[in-house]
Amino acid sequence: MNNYKLTIQYDGTNYNGWQVQENSASIQQKITESIEVILKKKVSLIGSGRTDTGVHAFGQVANFRTDNDVDIFKFMHSLNSILPSDISIVNLEAVPLEFHARFDAKKRTYLYFFSSQKSPFYNKYSYFYHGELNCELLNELSGNILGEKDFTSFARQNTGTKNKICNIYEARWKKWNNRIIFKIEADRFLHGMVRTIVGTLIKAAKTGGGSEYVKRVIESKDRRSAGEAVPAKGLFLYKVKY
Repeated sequence: MNNYKLTIQYDGTNYNGWQVQENSASIQQKITESIEVILKKKVSLIGSGRTDTGVHAFGQVANFRTDNDVDIFKFMHSLNSILPSDISIVNLEAVPLEFHARFDAKKRTYLYFFSSQKSPFYNKYSYFYHGELNCELLNELSGNILGEKDFTSFARQNTGTKNKICNIYEARWKKWNNRIIFKIEADRFLHGMVRTIVGTLIKAAKTGGGSEYVKRVIESKDRRSAGEAVPAKGLFLYKVKY
């Protein structure tokens, strides 16, 4: 038995997220079906985590096990030739049999992109925000979400996940030319959590609620107290660390 690890990039615009869903297109489904065409047998593709509808990835990680001995270069070339243009395998490697893309992940990093001017080249991959984003203030407010906390207020209300405790290691904002980038790293994320955190921090800065507002949202453990989630198109799964 062999175990292979894939690093994947994708444009999530045309997909209902990573995870296989009945009657809708998903990234996981497309890659699984393509692998099965090459191997001529069923496989189970394990991802490092879900990304929501419309969310993109620079560095999603997945693994699958097979009895086949795979020629890394030829298999990766064949896989990319079958996959649609909005999904790409950027690395393929053999890993120990016990490696598990989801359970072995230690940290996950997301990036969220804002654009401050309308551009046809950024439209699909950033949020054109009508207003000023003060990175200094937003970095100050972001300090309130660092550490191990209950992030119930930032998760979708219908999520089936019982454990809402996450440990955020980094959350910072940076201006880059006509764009602003928000970077966040944690041990795990809840469904819809990153986009709601971004929306809540912006609301805190815009309304003058400041740190006290952010703290109240966390303590309330109520999604209704948080800000509106920003659009999915600006969010990228950047990196998974093992």
